[in-house]
Amino acid sequence: MYSFEPSEEQKMLIDAINRYAVNDLRKKARDAEEESHLPEDLIQKGWELGLLQASIPESYGGFGEYSALTGVLAGEELAYGDFAGALAVLTPASFALPILLCGTEEQKQTFLPPIAEGEWQPYSAAIIEPFLDFDPNELRTKAEKQNGNYQINGEKIYVPYADGAKQLIVYANLDGKTQAFIIDPASPGVTIVERQKLMGINALPVYKVKLENVLIPGENRLGGEVGIEFTPILDSMRLAMAALALGISRAAYEYSRDYAKDRDVFGVKVAQKQAIAFMLAEMATEIESIRLLTWEAAWKLDQRKEDASKEAYLAHIGAADMAMMVTDRAVQILGGHGYIREHPVELYMRNGRGIAMLTGIGMI
Repeated sequence: MYSFEPSEEQKMLIDAINRYAVNDLRKKARDAEEESHLPEDLIQKGWELGLLQASIPESYGGFGEYSALTGVLAGEELAYGDFAGALAVLTPASFALPILLCGTEEQKQTFLPPIAEGEWQPYSAAIIEPFLDFDPNELRTKAEKQNGNYQINGEKIYVPYADGAKQLIVYANLDGKTQAFIIDPASPGVTIVERQKLMGINALPVYKVKLENVLIPGENRLGGEVGIEFTPILDSMRLAMAALALGISRAAYEYSRDYAKDRDVFGVKVAQKQAIAFMLAEMATEIESIRLLTWEAAWKLDQRKEDASKEAYLAHIGAADMAMMVTDRAVQILGGHGYIREHPVELYMRNGRGIAMLTGIGMI
């Protein structure tokens, strides 16, 4: 049975992340969105909190051990400050954690210490494809084995920091199964096409990437010759999005709640109007429900003996719906002010819309 009481180490980490989220990320979120740029020192400050490093054992340059539950707690706090900033800080985890979870000993020794021991660097991952029926378990990007090496062809979108990435993990279909390959973006056949313009998270640079007959050595297949079991990685991706959705939704709920308590309309506080009170109550209920489901999935993932796939999937799709409902109602509660960029709720709503489609650009 799992506990609802965080450990002392978790409390310290969450408190530190909350201070960074509120005092740093949130204060610069609007300017970063308008300028389509996150300051490097802002990302570096978040990196120095040590969230990823705390997931990596000392033998690979970190100072802790992997915990999905700690990850979802931390992910919510980061996104409570800003979704784009949270994704930026977490981008190297989308490269490092699959290696930690599924890599060979040689791959762990080669790739993890430079990430864990250094400053933030743009290590990234590419999984999402530009198709309406995109399914991470049935990728159209293909990998073919050739004389002990692998040739990869396909197209990816929403790849964070691809233009300057040190290394990429690219997911591809190999003999009907999703496998992962470590690729140098400077390899022949890799083309960083363009920075994509999105509805939200404009502060985070994401790119379209084409792979045309990209040849990589056999040792760069994640997990070596036997490959990987993709399910735990996908579960972690889904939980990352669920946790970030909770952070966005909590921020939107609290802002609209406080606005409703302070705003007078015809001599009555907005929060005292029954329709608004019911909306706020339903928002809070949905947030708590998805949080518990996300915690349960993360706990199961940590146990390693329990299949967390069902809970992770439900947490993700539930979080996507919850984020849209909560952020949309936050805009409604502010009335005409909700549509003005002076208030953050319109940004929360635009960012929340991306939860459903951004699986894979973050891990916890």
